Amino acid sequence: MIFVTVGSQRFQFNRLLEMVDKWVQLNPGHVDVYAQTGYSTYEPKFFSGKSFLDGDEFSEKINEADLVITHGGSGAIVGSLKRGKKVIAVPRLAAFDEHVDNHQMEIIKTFAEGDMILSASNEEELFAAVRDSSSFVPKPFKSNVAQYLSFVRKELAKME
Repeated sequence: MIFVTVGSQRFQFNRLLEMVDKWVQLNPGHVDVYAQTGYSTYEPKFFSGKSFLDGDEFSEKINEADLVITHGGSGAIVGSLKRGKKVIAVPRLAAFDEHVDNHQMEIIKTFAEGDMILSASNEEELFAAVRDSSSFVPKPFKSNVAQYLSFVRKELAKME
């Protein structure tokens, strides 16, 4: 199953849903697709979904998924990676009124350069990423929270 999540920002992400809908149309019966569509106005024709999922529903969909297609929010990416899921991330872009700026491009670039996720910014790249996902072996995500907290504690101790 492919789980698509566009996050909970108060912006639409119709572009991603339209691309996934076209992929499903061109690959009928290939795989089930379910989406959390957020504030998007586009209604998928070839897969099902719901605007918002509660925490349990969201976790259930992530756990069921073989592949997660997500916006470029770090929470969605990290949450999927921590569950051992393959991820394709597509950035929300300001030019399409999907966000206030293009910071998701940098987030995605960092994860993709670390070989943890696949990335796509248009339909052709998304279709290729879905195709390539079956052979993609992501590097495991390693949190640096402990290292960061240690650094902060040392810096705070200097201030005392």
